[in-house]
Amino acid sequence: MRKHLFSAGLALLVAATSLSITAYAPPAQASEIKYIVNDVPITSYDIQRRAAFLKLQKRKGDAGQEMIEQTLRIAEMKRLNIRISDKQVNEAYARFAGSNKLKPAQMDQILGQAGVTSSHFKDYIRAQMGWNQALGARFRSADGGGMSTEQDAVRRMLQQGGAKPSATEYMLQQVIFVVPASERGSIGKRKREADQMRARFNSCDQTREFAKGLLDVTVRDLGRVIAPQLPPEWADQIKKLKAGGATPVRETDRGVEFIGVCSAREVSDDKVAQMVFQAEGATGKGGDAKAEELNKKYLEELRAKARIVTR
Repeated sequence: MRKHLFSAGLALLVAATSLSITAYAPPAQASEIKYIVNDVPITSYDIQRRAAFLKLQKRKGDAGQEMIEQTLRIAEMKRLNIRISDKQVNEAYARFAGSNKLKPAQMDQILGQAGVTSSHFKDYIRAQMGWNQALGARFRSADGGGMSTEQDAVRRMLQQGGAKPSATEYMLQQVIFVVPASERGSIGKRKREADQMRARFNSCDQTREFAKGLLDVTVRDLGRVIAPQLPPEWADQIKKLKAGGATPVRETDRGVEFIGVCSAREVSDDKVAQMVFQAEGATGKGGDAKAEELNKKYLEELRAKARIVTR
């Protein structure tokens, strides 16, 4: 489901790094209201930004209709009390940039030159993140309210001919070199310190001892974490490690940090079955098709209920 929802954003970044983008100057004209969706205006300026977005993605589409759908999604998010903070949006924006070896400021420039603007793309990210939550809630509802118990998951899996699955259980430790916002200029020094500590890491037993002589270093025991529960931004790196390994150091809103693997073992129990079954329901065989079908049906329902005026 998540993969489906963010495919358009990923496509934009691929395009941004493979195209030679020339400066784009929107037509010099006053912005006009083109549509009103449930009392929310959509202007010609909004549509121009979305048209530039489609052009950057090398994707065909009706910019006006896409803005109508985004407005409907945002209204549904408000109805469901789904709030995506500026911090979440900015972090997602930075991850998009970083995944293409760009800094956010470079990403700003690319989007500005393409006529999209960073603010338009961030609005798109916010709508997609919130819509992902709305779709997830609808998916669980359509699936009978989700699994009420771990035993239900096991029974349903066995009924479909599958054996109870196994997954890797990790014991993890998070090491954070705190860098206050006012001292971000010193983050390079802190990263070097974190790299030195990471190089010494070979088990979780000595981490706190290593941290004793360092200022503003926090060590957190994250406890039992099953592979499907790993944080998305760390999951791929952790899965490559064995016990005693540590992820590369990365910058976060807290400073710089890494995660050490205390232990890793294969487990098979009812909780694992529940998580795997739910994950496969959203992203496994047929998951993308289900997501697309649900997305289309949901939007059709919102359109049917909406007041859409063309100016």
